[in-house]
Amino acid sequence: MIILGLSGALTHDPSAALYIDGKLIAAAEEERFIRDKHAKNRMPFESAKFCLEFAGIKPSQVDAVAIPYATIPLFGSKARWHYAKRYWYAPDRALDAIFAGNRRFYRYKKRIEGCLQQLGFDLGKIEIVPVEHHLTHASSAYHCSGFTEKTAILGIDGKGEYATTFFGFGENGKIHKIKEFYDPDSLGGLYGALTEYLGFEMLDGEYKVMGMAPYGDAAKYDFSRLAKFEHGELIINTDYANVIGFRRYKEKGKGYYFSPKLIEWLGPMREGDIADDPYVHYAASMQALFEKLALEMMDYYLGDILRETGKLAFSGGGALNVKLNQKIIARPEVKELFVQPASGDAGTAVGAASYVSVLRGVPVEKMEHVYLGPCYTNEEVIAACASHPSQPKWQQITDVPQTIAKILADGNPVAWFQGRMEFGPRALGGRSILGCPSISGVADRINEQIKFRERWRPFCPSMLDTVGPDMLQTDHPAPFMTFTFEVAEEWKSRVPEVVHEDGTSRAQVLKREYNPRYYDLMLELEKLTGNGVVLNTSLNRRGEPMICSPTDALNMFFGSDLHYLIMQDVLVVKPAA
Repeated sequence: MIILGLSGALTHDPSAALYIDGKLIAAAEEERFIRDKHAKNRMPFESAKFCLEFAGIKPSQVDAVAIPYATIPLFGSKARWHYAKRYWYAPDRALDAIFAGNRRFYRYKKRIEGCLQQLGFDLGKIEIVPVEHHLTHASSAYHCSGFTEKTAILGIDGKGEYATTFFGFGENGKIHKIKEFYDPDSLGGLYGALTEYLGFEMLDGEYKVMGMAPYGDAAKYDFSRLAKFEHGELIINTDYANVIGFRRYKEKGKGYYFSPKLIEWLGPMREGDIADDPYVHYAASMQALFEKLALEMMDYYLGDILRETGKLAFSGGGALNVKLNQKIIARPEVKELFVQPASGDAGTAVGAASYVSVLRGVPVEKMEHVYLGPCYTNEEVIAACASHPSQPKWQQITDVPQTIAKILADGNPVAWFQGRMEFGPRALGGRSILGCPSISGVADRINEQIKFRERWRPFCPSMLDTVGPDMLQTDHPAPFMTFTFEVAEEWKSRVPEVVHEDGTSRAQVLKREYNPRYYDLMLELEKLTGNGVVLNTSLNRRGEPMICSPTDALNMFFGSDLHYLIMQDVLVVKPAA
């Protein structure tokens, strides 16, 4: 059974994923290939082409193409009527939802058909299977979790067709829907609107708000007027946020998802890179409200299931809020939380394909790693060096972990390009910039001279599985950097460069079998420094997608203050200025 999943229905983050007999063979985001972050308004052509070529699959061999978007009926479903009622102040949009509410689906399907034709598919012979957006999120979490017992399923994002939040459970491979909320009652949408107010881009800057929050005091401002959860319903105050049409605040020709009333209350939008008063407190208040409401909703709809089995699978853009995930893990009824590592809309390609595979009787395997993208040989790396206009000086080495560990221990950041590219937003030792977390100032140097990003943004640790339980004070699985943990006091002084303002770290705890070279690097660093931990951030500059190819890596390398780049066994060294 060969299922190709293609995402991109919501005009951002298109991706492709390929399942063969229940095994996820390949998955990748389109942005990595076309070098355009989030690849807005694009279809997953290059990513699908990669998946098929990597697996050696011809279009004629694919049994079905699964897409994460479906039609929603006018009658028998509350979604379109809820949208129309709540947005009645914008009658054109409300009436459109009632009378032409599936127009986006048909437009998307037509674009997918065009993409498939470009890939060589015969539309008369390939079946395109639509799956509801939030069911794909649910599938990407539940079916990939490896949980065999009854599992609570939570989905929080901006919105799909109309739904914004999903509560359900999985049992014996089948997903059961308990409850959904509909636009504009979206906790993810509210967080996105405040992300815009705080000067970042919605669908991109939410993690920056989360990183800013620990610098503020949530008690200074009461954000409870923005949303409430009562009697089982989430209600967003659309006087302030999740607004459309004439209610939007407009500046310099751009309309935002918050209203002028929010500006009247909180003051002007934040500008620049400084995390200052009062905006740090606004970030803290928004994060606190998000956590409070998410936990209340989880308790209300999923509490009984969690008390019964203790297993929770979580996906949607809201699942990338690692501070919320830390609070969820701390709940006594939660024994294990699986967060889909590609929880955003790029991950719906995996969700759609896994859902269809299971529906057709082929269970999918547990997601143990996300090294699912392209890889390159030494010969391809050397060819890229030879053709690059900067004429890099390179050498092929035989002891990569030992050599790079010594460079790191001497205080130098290193661009690390190894094996297959990661799927999802986190660098996990495939396309990373590394530093030694015990050396003071290395994080600031990477921020200011290499990543060119806001100085208050935290860096994360990758660590050996022998270190994780001691440093993080838990044995909860953490392979994907989807949780933060309170760092043990001793380790805060041992690896200060990867401990955030609030004493936590968003950690990757690595088992050797999934990335042996990266693991061995940390073993060598442990011999030199006493700490089997490395500072890890994505191999890219601010505003760019993560690096995909050797040429991408060389371009980034020569456009930054990095001096060491290791690609497979090929070490590129830039002379000091």
